[in-house]
Amino acid sequence: MADQKTKEKYAELALRTGVNLQENQALMINAPVEGADFTRIVAKKAYEMGAKDVHINWSDDELTLLKYENAPDEVIENFPDWRVNLYESYAEDGAAVLSIHSTNPDLLKDIDSSRVAKANKASSQAMKNFRQYTMNDRITWSIIAIPTGDWAQKVFPDKSRDDAQASLWDAIVSIVRVDRDDPIAAWDAHNEMLRTAREILNRKTYQKLIYKAPGTDLEIGLPEGHIWKGGSAASEQGTTFNPNMPTEEVFSLPHKYRVNGTVASTKPLNYGGSLIDNFSLTFKDGKVVDFNAEQGEETLKHLLETDEGASRLGEVALVPHESPVSQSGLIFYNTLFDENASCHIALGKAYPTNLKGGADMDDDALDKHGVNDSLTHVDFMIGSADLDIDGVLEDGTTEAVFRNGTWALNVKGE
Repeated sequence: MADQKTKEKYAELALRTGVNLQENQALMINAPVEGADFTRIVAKKAYEMGAKDVHINWSDDELTLLKYENAPDEVIENFPDWRVNLYESYAEDGAAVLSIHSTNPDLLKDIDSSRVAKANKASSQAMKNFRQYTMNDRITWSIIAIPTGDWAQKVFPDKSRDDAQASLWDAIVSIVRVDRDDPIAAWDAHNEMLRTAREILNRKTYQKLIYKAPGTDLEIGLPEGHIWKGGSAASEQGTTFNPNMPTEEVFSLPHKYRVNGTVASTKPLNYGGSLIDNFSLTFKDGKVVDFNAEQGEETLKHLLETDEGASRLGEVALVPHESPVSQSGLIFYNTLFDENASCHIALGKAYPTNLKGGADMDDDALDKHGVNDSLTHVDFMIGSADLDIDGVLEDGTTEAVFRNGTWALNVKGE
């Protein structure tokens, strides 16, 4: 297991580089009860940094499963107002939100997928206003992970529970750069590299991207005024923060009506406690018109039926195959990590901040610019060492963006 010093370095990194907690600011933490020891370290450091309040929203996989197994539909389909009010009150107060995402990937594999879909839709509808705070960077927020036993054994199935957790700790500590002498400085340098990549892409103003790989032949149109982001972000108050740790991506938004072709997944997708694996989607004029999956096809169907926008794309992200997550050789069954091993796209809502002036637009204006809206936002991985991506410039010429899964553009300034 990671020692106390390592956990303290990780907690400080999450607070300073992740949410960038400010003095006299409140902090809300979403955490698993299995990670109580680490969560207490985070809370203690937050108070030492001057936090005025630290509130923990505890979750427990076993209790979640018991609820799905036993609660009637009217409970599963209801997301209580008090929970909505809790989140919104902290957001209105300008709190930072740190989420520790460490759920068992197989938690709900034996639960009727329609029940899970109803619960996901209910929570998405209820939390729509709160999500505006995060998707428009009105507050600082970050997502990290720590190893829990069931998750670790999914990643390392041949090891004992304790050995699996120790191995997963080692992997996470390395990938999020906590093993460096100065993790914060290491993240500053990493963010600078991602800044260079996104600036190059923003100067290109590609009209569309063309993806070619085994099982993939896809064109993704990009709206006029699209913005590439990646690494650190800035809140409405100008506070720099890192939404995801790890992060290896630069990302923008597709035009919701200009996606055509077929794309194949390259890693399993953990969605709502169930796995969707070896799946493909076919798009016409931006909408999924056909799909199949070797595992979790019914779950995928429910995801696509969440609402009209769930069958369209809201994100396109570029990640080189040599990222630390990819080079670990592990499948994490956790989107926070797996999406940073691979180029990915997302079904559902787009980030309005990926469009010039988008954060100030209403829903109608966003739609006119091709910005997708949905109750959901689900990333899935499509990158590999076999992926080629071309960019089509404004004059119609085409140039290489990715070759063999990595940058063809000189994003490192070498």
